[in-house]
Amino acid sequence: MMSCGLLNSSNEPVPLRSSSVTVLIRGFVADVSCELLYRNEEQAPVEAVFVFPVDAEAAVYAFQARLGGTCIQAQLREKKLAQEMYGDALAGGQSSFLLQQEGAGGDVFSCSLGNLPPGEEATLTLFYVCELPLEPDGAAHYMLPAVLRPRYTPHGWEGEDVTQGVPRVPQGELPYTLSLSATLQSTHGIDRVLSNCSLSLLNYTAGNRTSAQVSLAEAPPWDRDVELLVYYAEPHKPSTVLEVGLPGAEPGSLMGDPAVMMTLLPSLPEAMPGQSSAGEFIFLLDRSGSMECPMDGRNRSPQRIDSAKETLVLLLKSLPLGCYFNIYSFGSQFESFYPQSVAYTQQTMAKSLQRVQQLQADLGGTEILAPLQAIYRSPCRDGHPRQLFVFTDGEVGNTQEVISEVQRHRGAHRCFSFGIGEGASTALVKGIARAAGGSAEFITGQDRMQPKALQSLKWALQPAVTGISLSWDLPPGLEAALLGRGPEVIFPGQRCLIYAQLRGQPQPPDTAMGGVTLQYRIQDQTYKETLQFPLQPQDGDRLPVHRLAAKSLLLELEGAVDTGSEGDRRRALETSLSSGVVCSLTAYVGVDTERGQPVQGPLVRRDIPLAGFGAAPHMWKMQGFSNTNFNPPMLMCCSASIPTGLDEDLCFASTDCAEDFVFDDYSLYVPERAPEESPLLRLVSLQNADGSWDLDPWLAAALGVSETDTRERMPSKDVAPGVWATMLAVVWLHGRAVGQRDEWELLEAKAVAWVRGQAGPWLSKCLEAANTLLGCSVGPAVFGL
Repeated sequence: MMSCGLLNSSNEPVPLRSSSVTVLIRGFVADVSCELLYRNEEQAPVEAVFVFPVDAEAAVYAFQARLGGTCIQAQLREKKLAQEMYGDALAGGQSSFLLQQEGAGGDVFSCSLGNLPPGEEATLTLFYVCELPLEPDGAAHYMLPAVLRPRYTPHGWEGEDVTQGVPRVPQGELPYTLSLSATLQSTHGIDRVLSNCSLSLLNYTAGNRTSAQVSLAEAPPWDRDVELLVYYAEPHKPSTVLEVGLPGAEPGSLMGDPAVMMTLLPSLPEAMPGQSSAGEFIFLLDRSGSMECPMDGRNRSPQRIDSAKETLVLLLKSLPLGCYFNIYSFGSQFESFYPQSVAYTQQTMAKSLQRVQQLQADLGGTEILAPLQAIYRSPCRDGHPRQLFVFTDGEVGNTQEVISEVQRHRGAHRCFSFGIGEGASTALVKGIARAAGGSAEFITGQDRMQPKALQSLKWALQPAVTGISLSWDLPPGLEAALLGRGPEVIFPGQRCLIYAQLRGQPQPPDTAMGGVTLQYRIQDQTYKETLQFPLQPQDGDRLPVHRLAAKSLLLELEGAVDTGSEGDRRRALETSLSSGVVCSLTAYVGVDTERGQPVQGPLVRRDIPLAGFGAAPHMWKMQGFSNTNFNPPMLMCCSASIPTGLDEDLCFASTDCAEDFVFDDYSLYVPERAPEESPLLRLVSLQNADGSWDLDPWLAAALGVSETDTRERMPSKDVAPGVWATMLAVVWLHGRAVGQRDEWELLEAKAVAWVRGQAGPWLSKCLEAANTLLGCSVGPAVFGL
């Protein structure tokens, strides 16, 4: 028996000791190095295999090892060749290491270290670069994925899922630690940094606050993704980064020429009145077993399914009269409210809301392909563009097949996707949104799903942006070659990223300037956005812009590879090998050729365990964002009972709330909570489809006043009760729920339009009386007075 303390719950030694992450964040790009320290304290050589998550859009571009005093740079090779080289090295007693993407999804990697001799240490370091999303409040959002949930394997799917073989242990029993330090740089100044983990004080390293450093104050638990929110002084300012090519690379190649990354934030006009009533809105909701888990682990926190149901209520109330809609839900099988989308009326809305309240996380696994195919078989309605909203916390083994299915129908709809909870697959959620010109959002920690879903609905209600084109203004002899497809969809408030390779004159004059113009149409109006930039590239050895440009191109090419295009496969392989960015066709491999004698003894495989999800009792951590003088989070606990007939150890050692990839039709029962109903939801649930409210006892209760007062304070008997009721509801929203404006803005616009069409000369008197009754001071501008 080992006494070193590196044992998992199966009493097997664990050679991984620590993971150290260093991040350089420049604006909205993060360049990351992850260092894994291994030590073999056994009597025989070991092969350590570590499976871990990576954002699907991150560009992994280098891998190296330090064995004893030797530093070995891994080489990127075609995947089959790399695997053979690694296997041959193991057979020959040589220490070797392999880094490869598992499957075609791109968000799971495995790192193998073979023939680590007894008593020796090895440090493996991988490098990647990723874009940082722009949050609605202007923050750059960096996330270090730490939670890897097993991918659900659909029935009949023959692909191998490496995540199901990963051993799981309770959170407190992991014998390795995680540390993270970040350097922040921005020419516009750094305001502050927030995190869901305890941080050190923010240390400014420049007097003008253009650079700073911060690190984790303590090792975080492995049951959550580590998140940083970086706030800049001018987050919405367009920007350009021009980067020199790789020294020695062939001019004219992607890595040999300068590359430019441009960030534009087009200012789209508001949707024109009367233009938002058309559309077919389809909502696809995950009802697999893991949707019973709480949103953020706090005591009495709503379950994921409850938060999704509340979101559906707000979305239904916000739809415009005249549109069509349907609701699908899925698990191991799927259901739909209607055989085909139905017109949005008071009757269909009320019937649908009743059915929404009955939805439970009781459909087993995560088989999303079948409901998507059913949706696409349903004919589109002329004059009603199809908008698909997908809500899931799941991860599937056939991710690429699902993305390809969405891609095949990209011309007939837009897809807005939402990943719920820690560990949701970035490959799935981002992939289906990218495939159908929509947007992807992730809801973790104490994020609320509702504002992000309503923001996406606002985008879906906007008139389509068409005729998107780019034109370049460059000196003679210099031309820009777009990398990837370029912008294909534009939403208000969302960044538009452009990658291009600059070919031709290698050294333009110091004063030379370039420019790019983005042109697009909304209905019959043409708009332009122009950005000027100096043509003096920045020096740097890690070339993050080139790597991101290569990754952008690879995402496009790999999607085509799945359809059987041999030309795209060759181009993807060439792009990966020349840029160093790993894809599904390549892998990094390194072999220690310095050791004179082969490693002796039978090789023992050690799979590095990850934190389990069903350890009894369930331990959930508070994951709310804190500032940099954060207090350690409280530890919350909720217990779980086990379905009769299941093996207790198997159940608790398996996975996220026992998604049925293990149990088939069972999931862990989570005790029913009774979270307090949201006052906003209580009021909103009473709204009619046309935007109005009825004057009744339920409205009075939701407003917090007596029914007698609501009737006696009506300014005149000539005022219709519905007008007075709707005026009270709108005033309450502005006076009592202003902090949740993003959630009610669309349904309030319906209400205001209805009131203005019904109130006539009594509008001002109704507003005055409503303010008096509710103790508010809502101004007349709300009603266009």
